[in-house]
Amino acid sequence: MSITNIMIPDISKIRKDFPILGQKVNGKPLIYFDNAATSQRPIQVIDRVNEFSLRINGNIHRATHFFANKTTEAYENARETLRSYLNAEETAEIIFTHGTTESINLVAHSFGDAFVTVGDEVIVTAMEHHANIVPWQMMCQRRGATLKVLPFGDDGLLQHELLDQLITEKTRLIAVTQVSNVLGTVNPIAEIITKAHSKNIPVLIDGAQGAPHFKIDVQALDCDFYAFSGHKMYGPTGIGVLYGKRKWLDRIPPFFGGGEMIDKVTFTQTTYNEIPYKFEAGTPHYVGAIGLATAIDYLNNLDNILISRYEHDLLMEATTRLKQIEGLRIYGEAPEKVGVISFNIKGIHPFDLGTLLDQMGIAVRSGRLCADPVMDHYGVENMVRASFAFYNTVEEIDAFYRALIRLKAMF
Repeated sequence: MSITNIMIPDISKIRKDFPILGQKVNGKPLIYFDNAATSQRPIQVIDRVNEFSLRINGNIHRATHFFANKTTEAYENARETLRSYLNAEETAEIIFTHGTTESINLVAHSFGDAFVTVGDEVIVTAMEHHANIVPWQMMCQRRGATLKVLPFGDDGLLQHELLDQLITEKTRLIAVTQVSNVLGTVNPIAEIITKAHSKNIPVLIDGAQGAPHFKIDVQALDCDFYAFSGHKMYGPTGIGVLYGKRKWLDRIPPFFGGGEMIDKVTFTQTTYNEIPYKFEAGTPHYVGAIGLATAIDYLNNLDNILISRYEHDLLMEATTRLKQIEGLRIYGEAPEKVGVISFNIKGIHPFDLGTLLDQMGIAVRSGRLCADPVMDHYGVENMVRASFAFYNTVEEIDAFYRALIRLKAMF
């Protein structure tokens, strides 16, 4: 099937919003296929961030002067933008962090301290990014708990039917990625949440790869925690969001100590601020939060359904093309995927392939993709990953296919 036969967004207009896409790399037009690592930013976000650096910058919540008031107002408006986008019940459930990694560490540390003890269990899946494995390992080691792993098959499908066998009366939390950063698999998180809640087990969703592709409704999902990063959402780096249900945020201790997260400090006792400020110690990345809200506004102005269909058809087009290349293996072909293709070509080292593609102006990711267990599952040291966004085109996919054919012939 060719996507040239279906209705598509005005990609040429969209691409004009992303100045970086118009440049050349190594003398060739840039083809940016590393969106699962970091997406590019529209000029609207860049201008908004620059505006604060040039005209308005002032530390939030700490002064009464003009700059402080304007920045505080913009920061809290950004929180409301994120609340609305996620359909959280209240802004107090939106915590700004440095990204998905910090968000998960926050929950692992604070929830672990409050609710996990010796002999308890936490369940993750075998397809998790390291950011949704290592914090739980550290917490289990600290608390004397056990980390259990839900496997996936060679097709990239999570074997969620085995979850009943893993859950016991000692299970305290399940942490699962919405979308695999390697396989592109869209996991059945709604079903997992329902099953977990039937046994009174909270669920954390790593939405780093899900939020860029789907409109998220945390109340409909009924997840207990949801984490994602701004830099994968067409926003700035160093900013992320942790959504948490109030019933948990009120009961868990803060992760960091410092300014703003306190109510009163003495040398004998400190009391903590209300949520979400209890979890936002020190000066936050307020410019990043404002930039992320601007990115969300940008996404809200797009036709979400049309964009989602277009991204899916880009994936189908690329998959069809790559399957025509002899010796190329795609890892993970679940029926429901986002625009991620991880692969290897027999006889070509992934780093060589990534380097040579860069010489042709094509940016992909090569390596272990921060998912060692996935590499081990397939018995490979590294993979090449191409990941697509709504500003990519069928012409770029065609150029990518032709570049791979050319490189294969070289080897």
